[in-house]
Amino acid sequence: MPAVSVLMPCYNASQWVDEALESLARQTLSDIEIVCVDDGSSDDTRLHLGRWAARDRRVRVAVQPHAGVIAASNNGLQSCTAPYVARLDADDRAHPERLERQAAFLDAHPEVGVVSSLVTGFPASQVRQGFAIYLEWLNGLVSHEQICREIFVESPLPNPSVMYRRDLVMEIGAYQERGWPEDYDLWMRLYLAGTHFAKLPLTLTEWREHPDRLTRTDPRYSLENFLRLKATYLAAGPLKDRDAVLIWGAGMVGRRLGKYLLRLGAPVQAYIDIDPRKIGGRRRGRPVLAPEALPEAWRRCQNPALLAAVGARGARQLIRRRLVGLGLIEGLDWWGAA
Repeated sequence: MPAVSVLMPCYNASQWVDEALESLARQTLSDIEIVCVDDGSSDDTRLHLGRWAARDRRVRVAVQPHAGVIAASNNGLQSCTAPYVARLDADDRAHPERLERQAAFLDAHPEVGVVSSLVTGFPASQVRQGFAIYLEWLNGLVSHEQICREIFVESPLPNPSVMYRRDLVMEIGAYQERGWPEDYDLWMRLYLAGTHFAKLPLTLTEWREHPDRLTRTDPRYSLENFLRLKATYLAAGPLKDRDAVLIWGAGMVGRRLGKYLLRLGAPVQAYIDIDPRKIGGRRRGRPVLAPEALPEAWRRCQNPALLAAVGARGARQLIRRRLVGLGLIEGLDWWGAA
């Protein structure tokens, strides 16, 4: 049994897969297996994988008709034999010490189920501003507490950077098709199961930016589907058994999130907003209140929760300061959900 299995779904990645596999061949941890699943590629991906398998016995190749990244990931996960599984996409690259450092961390911390790393985008000339902002946010979340605090804002664990305990992921149903990103869905299910997360404060993964990334082409990554995912796991987790939900943000994000929460039966009572044009109005039949009305609205409820659902950069930090001043505890009384 190898120490680590690397799971790499591949689809039409012939121009990049050699770089990804070369980065794995240079790992300081040599006791690994590399499970590549060709998802019915129409280019030369399978040919490249075959060449690697012929010269490196650690590379194993499975082939399936094109069925998508979820089917390919589950197919590969079934074939992984190591207790730890590291994800790497066929267009990304791993630092030479990544697998050794992450495996050593899991060995030393049996309470941790998933360990990630800091990431950098490449090539630098193609990293768009939005992606750069996301990477900056990602790399600012290192501790378990920070990751859980922000998990409803965006996916706090970059998929190609993670290593997890295989049995843990299999126990909760592996990757699932829910109409939204499969990796974010997995982190949410692990979060609700009480999994302990970690992130090494080292840049061990290079995440390739290009126009054909799934996050840019797959409808599962649309804003609407992200909000459906967040609403589903908010309702199943932090908002479960609450008698009232207040949403700070009566703009586009707050309105849409509120829509999905109401469909799931969450007791949305009111919206909070600083825009005088919105205050006094209604959103989906609920009043829009000024921030000054929040303390009274909070006192009227027995077991309330608040969501800071704003998309503007920097707004959540301002709301955080306001809520801290009111004595509300993040992760207990309120959560960010953008």
